[in-house]
Amino acid sequence: MNLEVRSAAQVLLMTAFAAGLAFAQQIDRQERFRQMSTRAEERGLAEPFRGVTANGELVYGLYPVQSTGVSTEPVVRAAQNFLDALSDAERGKATFPVDDPEWRKWMNQHFYLRQGVSFLEMDGRKREAALLLLKESLSAKGLQLTRDIMRLNHTLGELNDDNFEEYGEWLYWITIMGEPSSAEPWGWQLDGHHAIINYFVMGDQVVMSPVFTGSEPAVAESGKYAGTAILQAEQDEGLAMLRSLNDAQRHMAVIEVSKDGNNNVGEAFSDNIDLDYVGIPGALMSTEQRRRLLELIGLYVGNLRDEHAAIRMDEVERHLDDTYFSWIGGSDDDSVYYYRIFSPVILIEFDHQSPVNLRHIYPPQPTRQHIHAVVRTPNGNDYGKDLLRQHYATHRHD
Repeated sequence: MNLEVRSAAQVLLMTAFAAGLAFAQQIDRQERFRQMSTRAEERGLAEPFRGVTANGELVYGLYPVQSTGVSTEPVVRAAQNFLDALSDAERGKATFPVDDPEWRKWMNQHFYLRQGVSFLEMDGRKREAALLLLKESLSAKGLQLTRDIMRLNHTLGELNDDNFEEYGEWLYWITIMGEPSSAEPWGWQLDGHHAIINYFVMGDQVVMSPVFTGSEPAVAESGKYAGTAILQAEQDEGLAMLRSLNDAQRHMAVIEVSKDGNNNVGEAFSDNIDLDYVGIPGALMSTEQRRRLLELIGLYVGNLRDEHAAIRMDEVERHLDDTYFSWIGGSDDDSVYYYRIFSPVILIEFDHQSPVNLRHIYPPQPTRQHIHAVVRTPNGNDYGKDLLRQHYATHRHD
């Protein structure tokens, strides 16, 4: 065998070896991710759903079944259109009963093995139908935020040597719970890295929670989506809320002045957390501060379709006296921090977190380039479960 032939053979052998090694590593990674996902579900679903509470006491009667006067027909039509676009096999993967534990099986981390149909496996028509479901369910702001999070997940792939097996714009899954209906309860879920939306519909009532939004990076400084940024208003207006407090009020609101880790408590598989009312309540705020607090809450609630967001904000405002604002971290222009807004009917958390998937770029401490935000409905109505409970109490379901 001459030198050129031998060299070519060696190159082919090395290429085959590298391909085989990469395949073996991929199989090993998938198995590791499967085991991690299984353990997370076993821990997170060990207890029946109860919901977020204050001091462990569940408050009833906060969420009456009633007409809102705002039609959900556009969402119903979009969901049915999405299902109609799927093949029989895809529809089988994407649909679950309305009371299925699948509601609670969501996770922010990229490794989680998810159910449903992903945008990545959809063709153009199916992807368009899925995006229409988001458009009809969310406000323009909410749709923009969701799509920007998906785009930033592509940026994350770029920053990890173009690793689009683990990160990417279309690695997000949709499931439908129940059958889209104007009368019977149903809902849908979006699940993926840094973007989770649980959207329950019953008649003309809507519950959109838990919702998880975030990104690493929070601002794309390079790549295909350079300039894309998320949660900057939520970041800046949270700081402005703190700065609006006088010294005595700030003394109540600030729990800790140093922040050296992650502080969110209401993320994946944390449906039954018990929290204390800490910080400063709306009852001790001035008229201007209460207005500012409502506007800050509105940044999160406003991701819901406008008409339903207004109904939700009315619900929030009725409990404004008992809405607590608390803070961990600094108050300088470049500070990192955590803040919580907690009342009987809403829990909001905003957190600057330590690097996870960009540890090769950023130092190991909380950074403004990694943000997590969570919105929940306390006292048993995450996933619309309190509304569904009341529905079952008055309607027979075999």
